[in-house]
Amino acid sequence: MAFSDEFKIWVLFVCLVAQLGQGFYLPGSYPHKYVVGDPLSVKVNSLTSVETEIPFSYYSLPFCKPEEGVKDSAENLGELLVGDRIENSPYKFKMNTNESEIFLCQTKPLSNEEFRLMKKRIDEMYQVNVILDNLPAIRYTKKDNFYLRWTGYPVGIKVQEKYYVFNHLKFTVLIHKYEETNVAGVMGTGDAAEMIPTVGNSGPGIPGYMVVGFEVIPCSFQHNAESVKKLKTYGKYPSGIKCEPTTVAMAINENEPVAFSYEVSFVESDIKWPSRWDAYLKMEGAKVHWFSILNSLMVIIFLAGIVLVIFLRTVRRDLTRYEELDKEAQAQMNEELSGWKLVVADVFRAPSNPTLLCVMVGDGVQILGMAVVTILFAALGFMSPASRGTLLTGMLFFYMFLGIAAGYVAVRLWRTLFCGNQKEWVSVAWRVACFFPGIAFLILTTLNFLLWGSHSTGAIPFFLFLVLILLWFCISVPLTLVGGYFGAKAPHIEYPVRTNQIPREIPAQNYPSWLLVLGAGTLPFGTLFIELFFIMSSIWMGRVYYVFGFLFVVLILLVVVCAEVSLVLTYMHLCVEDYKWWWKSFFASGSVAIYIFLYSINYLVFDLKSLNGPVSATLYLGYSLLMVLAIMLATGTVGFLSSFWFVHYLFSNVKLD
Repeated sequence: MAFSDEFKIWVLFVCLVAQLGQGFYLPGSYPHKYVVGDPLSVKVNSLTSVETEIPFSYYSLPFCKPEEGVKDSAENLGELLVGDRIENSPYKFKMNTNESEIFLCQTKPLSNEEFRLMKKRIDEMYQVNVILDNLPAIRYTKKDNFYLRWTGYPVGIKVQEKYYVFNHLKFTVLIHKYEETNVAGVMGTGDAAEMIPTVGNSGPGIPGYMVVGFEVIPCSFQHNAESVKKLKTYGKYPSGIKCEPTTVAMAINENEPVAFSYEVSFVESDIKWPSRWDAYLKMEGAKVHWFSILNSLMVIIFLAGIVLVIFLRTVRRDLTRYEELDKEAQAQMNEELSGWKLVVADVFRAPSNPTLLCVMVGDGVQILGMAVVTILFAALGFMSPASRGTLLTGMLFFYMFLGIAAGYVAVRLWRTLFCGNQKEWVSVAWRVACFFPGIAFLILTTLNFLLWGSHSTGAIPFFLFLVLILLWFCISVPLTLVGGYFGAKAPHIEYPVRTNQIPREIPAQNYPSWLLVLGAGTLPFGTLFIELFFIMSSIWMGRVYYVFGFLFVVLILLVVVCAEVSLVLTYMHLCVEDYKWWWKSFFASGSVAIYIFLYSINYLVFDLKSLNGPVSATLYLGYSLLMVLAIMLATGTVGFLSSFWFVHYLFSNVKLD
């Protein structure tokens, strides 16, 4: 092939990659420059409520619809999975152009069904979520000389058995004058972005602005029926509309229409575009969050250090004393010794249900790897809150591609347990590829039927189910089989000692060993329970979670503590001649999932006490169960692998015949 032909192929490839990059453009990644008078499109997201946790489409209520019809915005996989349904809205602004008394529409007389649905949504405290230039509308309320921040505004309010709807919105758009750079200017309207090279500050000199804030004040206003009849969409209401958020006037009644209007004002702000999300991230309790996390880290590091020092000194002292003796003294000592040295011929005896253990360890490696990579990318800023759905999308794809590691670890461990047997490794890899995803698919399908029955946007569409199944069987399963193939080809781990054919009898214990195993989960739980509160609040209370740097540190600390707890428990069991350490080492650290589930129930009872309806509670418990299962597999894997390494290292240093 000639050099020119190769060059043409490379140019074609680069152009294709560039087109793909534009196709997967992440909103909020680049600033948009708007010239005065440019149209700004306002979008709406699903109606949400902390009372039910069941999202609904904005247009499920009798709101005004855009003249061009309702259209879905481009969504990624993560947005669809979390229930976001971003659609266009009838609200239209012009950059740096203040407008007031803009009439939107008057609905048809409310039918009995629409009236009852509106009252139900108001009772359940549903919020309307409006978006401008990828910024959710933020609402400020004053309470006890403090300003509280909320995203969105309520559909309406109930006052003395009457229901009022917020039908007039006062928008405030914060803008910042565009700062030209010497490299490139980013221009565009709506969601489109185009990179236009510039040299110096040359250009038409037309001032441009960037949207750096979006605020809303909802009001309930009674429009004049005669005036409304003469108005068309975007016409100016003949009299002034005074927006008083503390008073309500527009009561909804059956067989009566509702009129909607809005006003918008633009305010120049000192906030720069990179800092425009600060208002959403600086939620109440931030100081408590930082100090609590630091305190938790210090306590856990100190406690883990003590456990590690005591543990290493004890084991090293035993080994040193034993190795200093000559052979005759060792033989005499073997008759007198008790503890872990007496189970040398049984410590590597295969556990019960060995295949299940291999499968769970393989899935745990996959989940832990996904968590580490996802949180690391989020901490580095690649998955910011400005890019909706990217966090969940990244988790899904990282999980699929880490199937290679899951298959490799599971099959190699299986070969180690069965002394190098290379048969049936395909069956083990298949089980790894289907165990956790199968359970997750079963839980999500059950919950999805509940959401379908509620006509919620949180229900996963049928075509998305097909996409997930295709991703599962076309990417995850083959990659897991590839990892299993390499695991079957890799040499199995040789045991340092031989195992007797006849198992040794385990002496009677003074206490149930499993009780100690289940209690060991309290220490890992102490590592993350404070961080868990903020994670739960972000999931169920609609708050933005952003301290991924601290979360990454907590994750590393959790791994260290899980490893140490499992090592200590394994050593304690071996000291009382209990050589069945395989499953106990897994659940010693994996038992943290029990305490997380109990904490989830506590959070439901005391923090989400307003959550009403059996569907909402079932959704909460179902998602919590899925989260707890994933944590159990990840933490249990850490404990098992660390204990396996420790037992292998410990008995490699003991010379016994």
